[in-house]
Amino acid sequence: MLKIGVLGVGHLGKIHLRCIKEISGYDLVGFYDTDPDQLKEVEKEFGIKGFSNIDELIDCVDVVDIVTPTVSHFSCAKSAIEQRKHVFIEKPIVTTPEEARELIELANAMKVNVQVGHVERFNPAFIAASAALNNPMFIESHRLAHFNPRGTDVPVVLDLMIHDIDIILKAVGSEVIKVSASGVNVVSDTPDIANARLEFENGAVANLTASRISLKNMRKTRFFQRDAYITVDFLEKVSEIVMMEEVDNEPDDPMAMIIDLGPDKKKRRIFFDKPKVTNINAIVEELKSFMNSVVNNTEPTVTIEDGYNALNVAHMIMKEISSSKSTS
Repeated sequence: MLKIGVLGVGHLGKIHLRCIKEISGYDLVGFYDTDPDQLKEVEKEFGIKGFSNIDELIDCVDVVDIVTPTVSHFSCAKSAIEQRKHVFIEKPIVTTPEEARELIELANAMKVNVQVGHVERFNPAFIAASAALNNPMFIESHRLAHFNPRGTDVPVVLDLMIHDIDIILKAVGSEVIKVSASGVNVVSDTPDIANARLEFENGAVANLTASRISLKNMRKTRFFQRDAYITVDFLEKVSEIVMMEEVDNEPDDPMAMIIDLGPDKKKRRIFFDKPKVTNINAIVEELKSFMNSVVNNTEPTVTIEDGYNALNVAHMIMKEISSSKSTS
């Protein structure tokens, strides 16, 4: 079994503790937190040892799960990797792309696995739709949430939009060549609502909107590609696929939807699919996936490079938002 320790036991850290206890391949050694009151409270609630010294915990484990505030991700990850520990690190990977590059070099030198917690990769609705994704050329995403002070330590781009940045980079598989963006500070000192347009080297375009001051919650992405439209509702965990296929003859089904494009073109049939979505816990699945990558010495599902790429694009967006403010 892999010995694992959790750094940071705030709201999400507690969720990680519960999820790790469900995974038979992990031996949960303990956790670390800077708040002594939180340390005692969580120790009592979970019956797990709390460490007041981060290095003592890191020394006792094979895997370090970092669920601390983003500003401390780099120092925590660096300490763990220097001790040749495998690292699972919540998104965003670190604060700056430069820090991420340093971690990549260090992880390569120490030959340890690092996975970044872009949990939407493990969302069952996205998994169900993934097989149908084939070179999407226009993507539209909306990620809206009620205001929660817990996330305001970083801009909404790093708090919410980065989920969709990672999904879109994965789906498109091409380099971002142009970014346009705007955002507004409404209740915090950083943008609380933002919109971005990404243009890719292969011609694909993505429009992203993220808000943490919405009256309703929404996490939906729409993919448009040749002969198909795919929608993924990450919140409701539902996927829908609308596809077209060429037909030579009239189908037997009188209710079939047929498009006649003219005398010189083949007719097309429209059909709908609603893939079966398996009810899984995405956080359990990502932690289990990381465990398997460590045990089998294989590449993690969400690599440290993936975390860097998403962070880098997020910073490109924030730079554009800052530029648009300075010129307005």
